Amino acid sequence: MHKTKIPYGSTQKPNNRAPYAKKVIAISSGKGGVGKSTVAANLAVGLAQMGLRVGLLDADIYGPSIPRLLGVETEKLRWNDDNKMIPSENFGIKVMSVGLTTPKSDTPLVWRSSVAVSALMQFLEDVAWGELDVLIIDMPPGTGDVQLTMAQELPLCGVVLVTTPQMLSTDDVSRAIVMFQDIHVPILGLVENMSYFIAPDTKKRYDIFGSGGAQKLYSTYTIPLLGQIPLTNDIVNLSDQGKIAIALGEVETKKMYESIVRKIREVL
Repeated sequence: MHKTKIPYGSTQKPNNRAPYAKKVIAISSGKGGVGKSTVAANLAVGLAQMGLRVGLLDADIYGPSIPRLLGVETEKLRWNDDNKMIPSENFGIKVMSVGLTTPKSDTPLVWRSSVAVSALMQFLEDVAWGELDVLIIDMPPGTGDVQLTMAQELPLCGVVLVTTPQMLSTDDVSRAIVMFQDIHVPILGLVENMSYFIAPDTKKRYDIFGSGGAQKLYSTYTIPLLGQIPLTNDIVNLSDQGKIAIALGEVETKKMYESIVRKIREVL
């Protein structure tokens, strides 16, 4: 059956290429390496733990890490009888990522942005997501074509921005804040990841990447600080094993993520 081509929307009047989702939330960052995807995966699982039907779309085309974080990196694409892609499932959420389409995990995707955007449109329209309460989009870092396209093609109810306390990170996330404001996407709040480190032997706190970065952003842009996530062996080790900290982590780790999830749930 020939599919009718949908013209691109605008940021003021976006299309809705995900009518199966009641709400769509983006998770983004100003730069890479701040733990954005780890936060996205934990927030998605946390919302599912609250009884919501959740999908997680990995829109980080050139650095897809969601499959490994959720322990589905060995799975490959499957299609149903309606020729729709079947999302992987784990921890109670549905997952789709370009990382599930490559023959090996180290296969690079050397695509122009137009091809990447086209692939994401397919993941929105040609995947058997079923009915969802929330679709979470793990955006690529920065302020580029994918962010603009998603704001044009989805009625985003908001974006959660992930940063670290380091000035290099807060400088970049400042640009992301201004971009999302300019394209009319509400900013739900900031998550300061790798906020500090607690020495396991002395329990002394170390601000490895500095301190006060997210608080400064709050003061400048009046954006809520949703929470601060420390740098812990618990989160790092579980993430490498495809296990989600909010589900399988230590009690304190779970509590920190759960606090952020509750704040997001309140605005849905």
